[in-house]
Amino acid sequence: MRRLAPGVLTPAACAFAAAFATIGCTGAEPAAAQSPDTTASTPADDPLTRPLKANPDWLVPQTPVKVYGNTYFVGTQGLSLALIDTGQGLILIDGAVPQAVGDIEANIARLGFRIQDVRYILNTEAHFDHSGGIAALARDSGATVIAAPAGAQALRVGHVLEADPQAAHIEALPAIPTARAIGDGETLTLGDVTIKAILTPGHTPGSASWSWSSCEAGVCHSVVFASSLNAVTAAPFTYAGHPEATAALRASIARVEGLDCDILISAHPDNSGGVEKLAGRVAGATPNPFVDPNACRAYAARATGILDRRLATEAAAR
Repeated sequence: MRRLAPGVLTPAACAFAAAFATIGCTGAEPAAAQSPDTTASTPADDPLTRPLKANPDWLVPQTPVKVYGNTYFVGTQGLSLALIDTGQGLILIDGAVPQAVGDIEANIARLGFRIQDVRYILNTEAHFDHSGGIAALARDSGATVIAAPAGAQALRVGHVLEADPQAAHIEALPAIPTARAIGDGETLTLGDVTIKAILTPGHTPGSASWSWSSCEAGVCHSVVFASSLNAVTAAPFTYAGHPEATAALRASIARVEGLDCDILISAHPDNSGGVEKLAGRVAGATPNPFVDPNACRAYAARATGILDRRLATEAAAR
């Protein structure tokens, strides 16, 4: 696969980029990407892949597999990463933890792709379990990293924002000083794929979900890579004590519920039956277990239940 010119944003996205100095637009000279050094050996102690404390379930290996059409799963059994083949380069969503980078790059290679052909890395949230490996993946690929404005802010400094519900216990991650922001509803086009940013704050202030169309044998399905919608906190934060965060999370849950969503990839596979779906795809199950027009609605219902239980627990503790 040849590496071609970077993708193009819609005119609305260009206006956003100009205002916030984020992403290059049609006709603009793209920022020079650092070409990865494919000849040098990886240092024994690579600061970008140095392990962070992780849930063991996040590191269980997962056979990479085609989800549908041009969309592939290249993550672990506990952490989703999607790879999209646009015909003119690859788009990767999320980066898992730093110590998973080797497995992720191996999964990409097992599918016949090259890490060097990843042009963009999109992020759902700046928690280390979804973005800790992005700095290394961006270095190895030369890709541009894109996130929601608040997410990009956190990625640039390498730690979550103070307003994050889990700020008190979320580990720092390798910073990505060049991370760029994209606005709500803005689109990024590369090759024959146009992907839309859907800001879904609440679990973190800078959470984003992503949607695109994937086609196979003339049948196209809408794909949603959804950010976590779980109401998880670390003291002293409570959702009851932050009604603005509660309102934001409820709005994001409602938004995901209403999306055009034939195929759902959730940031954690086990939040949407993804572990079983992946096993089915690896085994060649038919029909495709990922094709489920009710998946986003079920995901939203689960998230609503978690939030309601969290609020009830917080109220009882007062």
